[in-house]
Amino acid sequence: MDINTKKLKKNAFRVTKNRGITSSRVRVPGGFLKAEYLGKIQEIAEKYGNGHVNLTARQGFEIPGIPFEKMGEVNAALQEIIDGTDVNQTGKERGEGYPASGTRNVSACVGNRVCPYACYDTTAFAQRIEKVIFPNDLHVKIVLTGCPNDCQKVRMADIGIMGMTEPHLDPERCISCGACIKACRSKSVDALEKVRFRPQRDAYKCIGCGECINACPNLAWTRSQKKYYRVTLLGRTGKKNPRMGVDFIKWADEDSIIQIIKNVYDYTAHYINPDSPGGKEHIGYIVDRTGTEEFLKWALKDVHLPEIAEVYTPLNWNGIEYAHNKYFGNQRYHADGTIVTDFSEK
Repeated sequence: MDINTKKLKKNAFRVTKNRGITSSRVRVPGGFLKAEYLGKIQEIAEKYGNGHVNLTARQGFEIPGIPFEKMGEVNAALQEIIDGTDVNQTGKERGEGYPASGTRNVSACVGNRVCPYACYDTTAFAQRIEKVIFPNDLHVKIVLTGCPNDCQKVRMADIGIMGMTEPHLDPERCISCGACIKACRSKSVDALEKVRFRPQRDAYKCIGCGECINACPNLAWTRSQKKYYRVTLLGRTGKKNPRMGVDFIKWADEDSIIQIIKNVYDYTAHYINPDSPGGKEHIGYIVDRTGTEEFLKWALKDVHLPEIAEVYTPLNWNGIEYAHNKYFGNQRYHADGTIVTDFSEK
């Protein structure tokens, strides 16, 4: 059976190593799914696939072993899951599966629906972002984590969103036990010290993790009513120059982050290399070409940050470069082991 593989991939199916066989990708924003849909995934896997399901690294499902000629039936069967997870469709694709596969599923840790350390509802925010960015073919990865423990590894994504809280102390409830200071010193960044028998917070040093709040036996520390976030940018894995994402904004708010995400998509669409393989290019490569000043001009357009927010300027954007030459200690070596003497060599 002849197949348009580009169209297949834009319909969230995968080209596999087996001729005539594909896999269907099921997107789950934030990784939160009603248990009833697990039975539906099982039904599709057993009826149309090979009876197996792969749990993907980005919190979705992949149903392998589907013959090309069954894709239409699979798309129709997936509509119940698509409706149940409330993922974006433009209206024309009902019964036609998932539109677009470039932008990856928005993944998140369990958040404060489950975890006592999380500073916000990661699932709800992931679902909000889903509504903003899909359908879209741009190769962008967005990851959310509930606190600076960073269980979801946001610094490995194009856009990382880390939950923060601004701790507030009620001095009338404080019993000067020092539990918060001990917790901050042993588990976090040592941003508290005792002043006149009361803990005093270094606002510049504080990363908003909430360890002081969890440690307080008398509820003297409480989380801020407003939700705050640390935003990281430009992380990536892969064969070519993997890099850790860098800090962009500390104490950002949700609305500002939504606008930044829209701006980053606009920037990427404007500057992406049209000749990049498959029309995919990591944002970091584009920033390498345009420079960080141009990127920041786009990213911060029409963004109204809260007064508490801190923008990291300049962005500490650099990374490793793989080459044929090797480095050991203070010497530089060719691949054949001979020492480089002419440092103009590439």
